[in-house]
Amino acid sequence: MKIFKEESKIKKSQKIIAREKKKIKKEKQRIKTKKEKDFYNTKLGKVAKAFFMIDDENKNKISIKKQILSMIYFEIIGFILCLLLLFILSGGKNYLKLYTELNKLINVYDTITKNYYGELNKKDLVDKAIDTMVNETGDKYTTYTNKNDTKEFMENVNGTYEGIGCTVGMDEDNNIYIVSIFKNTPAEKAGLREKDIILYVDGENYKDKTSTDMSTYIKNNNNKTINLKIKRDNEELDVTLIREKVEIPSVNSEIIEENGKKIGYIDISIFSSVTTKQFKSELKKLENQNIQGLIIDVRNNNGGYLSTATEISSMFLKKGSVIYQLKNNKTTEKIKDKTKEHREYPIAVLINTASASASEILAAAIKESYGGYVVGVNSYGKGTVQKTKKLSDGSMIKYTVQKWLTPNGTWIHKKGVSPTNPVAIDSNSEIDNQLQTATNLLVENAQ
Repeated sequence: MKIFKEESKIKKSQKIIAREKKKIKKEKQRIKTKKEKDFYNTKLGKVAKAFFMIDDENKNKISIKKQILSMIYFEIIGFILCLLLLFILSGGKNYLKLYTELNKLINVYDTITKNYYGELNKKDLVDKAIDTMVNETGDKYTTYTNKNDTKEFMENVNGTYEGIGCTVGMDEDNNIYIVSIFKNTPAEKAGLREKDIILYVDGENYKDKTSTDMSTYIKNNNNKTINLKIKRDNEELDVTLIREKVEIPSVNSEIIEENGKKIGYIDISIFSSVTTKQFKSELKKLENQNIQGLIIDVRNNNGGYLSTATEISSMFLKKGSVIYQLKNNKTTEKIKDKTKEHREYPIAVLINTASASASEILAAAIKESYGGYVVGVNSYGKGTVQKTKKLSDGSMIKYTVQKWLTPNGTWIHKKGVSPTNPVAIDSNSEIDNQLQTATNLLVENAQ
């Protein structure tokens, strides 16, 4: 009986202790909740609540510590995923490695721009740094060009620009006059003629300005129309033109008749992206007149797109013939003609010391793979291939990636393509003796 009473007291005490523990736990939770509420009412608490998106309804179920840890976890995961996405979009560039390598440069730039006492042009600082870096390669074909020079370069190699379609120059009286007019352009449609003197452009007098000033204004003007006042003979005329995308002529042709034979002549001024189309068109016109040989003139042509030289060479060579070879530090690749198109008539290519790059590729292909003639003097001797990379502000770097060899494996760098028929230009002669030599060769070998 005594033992039963003792057990009863113990159970009663345990119940009291359990109730007290419950009260203490509840009081702790109340105090904790009050602290959280007080914290969320502070500025820092409001920022934390907004940043971690704390849910008021569930905050009693999940502690602030767990919520914050959970949010931090997801923020870290999100950050890692963003880095991975950036890595993929950047093409696999290791920006951390790049930053480490360029840390000294960045440090100097930051120090100078923040602490130098005088005025600085930040853009010029960056341009000079890039230019110096590029020049340090020691390769004169690895270059940096600013935005304006890049635009002009791309217009030339792409073969198109926004304008009216004519070239202008300065006469001895410093008048700006029209030198030539391109076919199917606003200038031709508006009736402009060669030797017209341009007095005003959009109401502005160009008497004391240069032809370059005028070209720059017309190309870069955002207006759709251009208003000119021109002088033709003694008459002044007003002409309105609509600016359009203009294709720059890079090919012209004619027929040379000698001793009853018809020899086609095609001059290529640059290997632009539109040159292949223009060359095909002119070649077709010549062949429709039953030419018995062809002269391709690339004198003073300093090159352009490698692909254009490849396409033009492919019009003449037999399928499988080597056009040129590309060589890097590890491999040499032979670039062959993949087309069924080819010709059989005799061909001569005219070159001089200013014939470079793509011009030399065409000349070497005709010489070594076609069995044609090369007339003139040794070409310039540019045996390397460049790629371009346009930068975010519109500027560009051009850098050497490979060297090219002739079909027979000769590297013509700094030596040039040697002519099969060496002929120096006779500046005292009224006739083009290099052209005449090429013509005679083809007439003799024409079928």
